[in-house]
Amino acid sequence: MNNRFLKIIALAMGMFISVTACTDLDIDPYGELTSVQVYNDFDNYIQVLAKMYAGLAIAGQSGPDGRGDIGGQDEGASTYLRAYWKLQEIPTDEAIISWNDEGLPTLNTLTWSSDNGFIAAMYYRIFYQITLASEFIRETSDANMAERGISEQDQVTARIYRAEARFLRALSYYHALDLYGNVPFVTEGDAIDYFFPPQTDRRSLFTYIESELLSIIPDMVAPRQHEYARADQGAARMLLAKMYLNAEVYIGEARYTDAIAQLNEVISAGYTLEPVYEHLFFADNDQSNEIIFPIAYDQVNTQAWGGATFLVNGAIGGNMAQFYNFGVPGGWAGMRARPELVDLYPNVNGIPDSRGLFHTNGQQKDVENISVFQDGYGVIKFRNITKETNARPAGPVSDQVSVDFPLFRLADAYLMYAEAVLRGGTGGTAQQALGYINELRARAYGNASGNITATQLNLDFIIDERARELKWEATRRTDLIRFGRFTGNSYVWQWKGGTFNGTGVADFRNLYPLPQADLIANPTLQQNPGY
Repeated sequence: MNNRFLKIIALAMGMFISVTACTDLDIDPYGELTSVQVYNDFDNYIQVLAKMYAGLAIAGQSGPDGRGDIGGQDEGASTYLRAYWKLQEIPTDEAIISWNDEGLPTLNTLTWSSDNGFIAAMYYRIFYQITLASEFIRETSDANMAERGISEQDQVTARIYRAEARFLRALSYYHALDLYGNVPFVTEGDAIDYFFPPQTDRRSLFTYIESELLSIIPDMVAPRQHEYARADQGAARMLLAKMYLNAEVYIGEARYTDAIAQLNEVISAGYTLEPVYEHLFFADNDQSNEIIFPIAYDQVNTQAWGGATFLVNGAIGGNMAQFYNFGVPGGWAGMRARPELVDLYPNVNGIPDSRGLFHTNGQQKDVENISVFQDGYGVIKFRNITKETNARPAGPVSDQVSVDFPLFRLADAYLMYAEAVLRGGTGGTAQQALGYINELRARAYGNASGNITATQLNLDFIIDERARELKWEATRRTDLIRFGRFTGNSYVWQWKGGTFNGTGVADFRNLYPLPQADLIANPTLQQNPGY
């Protein structure tokens, strides 16, 4: 994917805004510019905003390695999307990873501790993003812009930028809410000097994120009218809907009617399903009208060892490259499917359900040895090729890719709508829910042969269909928790709890621990129970 905004991101990689850490962040300030110098010139504002978007995709200041934003962390493993994907997928029934880096084996088996470096990497990346956004929001207040002589016309544009920054901060706080629960809390109104940020509770954080999103929607660009890869009203409403769908987990209250209200707005905004499912995960997926909000990548302008580069390369091993064109020169032999995911599809060759395409040649279905890539079927999903050429996009040949990650897309909105209706939310109908589900099934099967009836549409079907449609899209852990299946022993999968056949784990693992280093650095914080 290549557009003007990604080129701005590439420029922004050379700029660093000096910020003060909110937690135990070790930030490497490589740039020379101060906040005063940056915010006196309106032309810099778009680059600062681009830096925030870039923080979801890349590691730091100069490409895949060498100048990471956060010191003390492996640059590839600590990129936002790669860290998030691992926490959302590796402990579940959808994926397993063969690498033995310290901390990964315990993610595979749901046996992690508070000193797990991969859990810490996500935590620190979240608060780095929050820090950047809060500074931008503070510096671009109406009062500050007026004092600096920013023109009225430019102030109007800056307010749109500011709404986007508030969305990005809300997105990171949502990930903190979902992954860690009770976390440190700061906004643009807090002192910029170092201090111990107070710990907020999950309900208060939920309320804050909700109020932020509702507040910024009027100031954001209308759905599908913004520059690609930038957040608009559709993205904000989708994030709200995800919060409401999971509200019983977060705050013990059913908010399914609120979820349906937001989803109705999203679905009616003009997004359409991509005609061919596999094209959603190709290098030209920026052309898809299904994607509501992506994390964008370009093999030239946004290079990283995380994100989509990780998802493409990490899934290739064994003899997979002999059978499929992935648009990269090799493979890293990392992630494969657990058998429970494979069993959700009628076949492993993408027939009749095109979403169920696995590589079986030289692979075995059971994961008898986690460290052996050939244990577990390969997943054919993210590929650095275009639908027109079935080949790699033009440019230098390397591991880097141009596949955008669809963080929010219309199919998810359809599935969320159906679930919210089944859970008793009002403002939607069972008939409409069935229609949405069968649209997804018809795309997957190429005809109506896979369609279901009203009696087949229940919550058990929904949790399985979410895996079939959204496998490896960083939703599974959250979904399993919402359905009461992530912990306990009502549902087990291979290596859950550390045994081959799987065993139950304690409910405290529905939340990740706060990093031990942050508890030491901020004595006001309390660890999540169980750790």
